Amino acid sequence: MSACGRVSVTTPALPNRSKRISSPPPKSIARESLPRACGTEVLKAAHGCVNGSSLFAAVLAAGGSRCYEDRRHSKRRADIKRADGIGGQLGMSGFLRTALFTIGLVIAGLVPRAAYAVTADELYQSKTIVTGQGEANRQIGFRDCLDRVLVRVSGDQRLLKKPEMADLRNKAGSFVDSFRYRDRLQGIPIHDEQGTHDRPHDLTCLYKPDILDKVLASLGSKPWLGERPTLTVFLATEQGARHFVLSAGEKRGETMRESFADAAGPMLMHVVFPKAAQLAGLDETALGSADMARLDRLAKQTGGTQALAGSMVWSDKELGWIADWRLADHGKTYRWQVRGVSFDEAFRVAISGAAQILSGNGQP
Repeated sequence: MSACGRVSVTTPALPNRSKRISSPPPKSIARESLPRACGTEVLKAAHGCVNGSSLFAAVLAAGGSRCYEDRRHSKRRADIKRADGIGGQLGMSGFLRTALFTIGLVIAGLVPRAAYAVTADELYQSKTIVTGQGEANRQIGFRDCLDRVLVRVSGDQRLLKKPEMADLRNKAGSFVDSFRYRDRLQGIPIHDEQGTHDRPHDLTCLYKPDILDKVLASLGSKPWLGERPTLTVFLATEQGARHFVLSAGEKRGETMRESFADAAGPMLMHVVFPKAAQLAGLDETALGSADMARLDRLAKQTGGTQALAGSMVWSDKELGWIADWRLADHGKTYRWQVRGVSFDEAFRVAISGAAQILSGNGQP
């Protein structure tokens, strides 16, 4: 990657506009936290329904099926229940909450699409984890949130390596319009001295578009507006004698699919995975040499915008995964790699690289 030249721009001193708000978590938290691993009966029941009442009846008719939840999903569901307060008050069952969310998504037309527009409220915010609500940790959180939101809005991960970022991080709080906390242990009583002072919190920072756009301009960048893509992931994985191509619904790839979706969320992107039947003829060897145009065509059959292809090989020498990624855009195929990392980090590198390409910022 070539070194970026220093941009000599004087950023006007901005007043500290940050203020704390105590509004409830945004709706996007509940929507993004909707369990991904659930029986298909709800969606089958929804198919063909033309109004809310018939859809509701059909979903309830499917209620005999039990949704699968692992411990991670159960924790997320508990977080949602505590955040909105509704589930606890009504004693709502896990299935009924999922059903009602599904009804709302179908009626509102919010079921994930191949590409979708994002609102300014969704785009101009970021979240990090801080320890407690003290001023010192808040300033650390402000700096981390600034890094995250600049990449989220622009799609360009290279901004964080620019020398101008040092000064911007020192006054990160002045760019924050408002912020809020959410106790990650909400509902768990404080039980020791550490719990009194060091409870972990989600810190969410919200920004005014005009203020943040000026910061991006000072870095020689601009917002990545318009639709964000849904990428279909074609991934071959090898760990010793264990090797497979990741597909939708396959038990052994469940944790990887969840991790990939988690990596895509901060960039307001979605990922989907091909079914095993759609991978006919694409084993690990064939996938590595498959033409990206062919994979892009297959991606559209899965509901994606385009293909993100990759291979991951475990290396004892590197003490981690070696991941290679490919994505085609405007007739050019881009390639990038990361070595010696966890698969969570490998997927974050995949998404940040894809975002950099699709936002028009070039080679990752």
